[in-house]
Amino acid sequence: MRIIAKSTLRDFWVRFPEAEGPLLAWYREVEKEDWDEPSKVKEKYGSASILKDSRVVFNIKGNEYRLVVKVNYPYRVVYIRFVGTHAEYDKIDVEEV
Repeated sequence: MRIIAKSTLRDFWVRFPEAEGPLLAWYREVEKEDWDEPSKVKEKYGSASILKDSRVVFNIKGNEYRLVVKVNYPYRVVYIRFVGTHAEYDKIDVEEV
């Protein structure tokens, strides 16, 4: 998968340095994937939440942080839409980010 906006992850781990390792691990795993449908995401990440409009919510660092992406399955592209704490996540409309 091609992942767009790694800088969003980097900006987050500057604020929360303990998130760098888990976010980089997620990034490195996902770039090796070949997801052509949501069920493939669920096979790899059972705790991921599959939402409408091709959005997926991942739990990062033991569910300490939330990562929201939008996946273009035909083109194998993952767009990072949001990464934040639970408090920050609770303030967003996950279907609008």
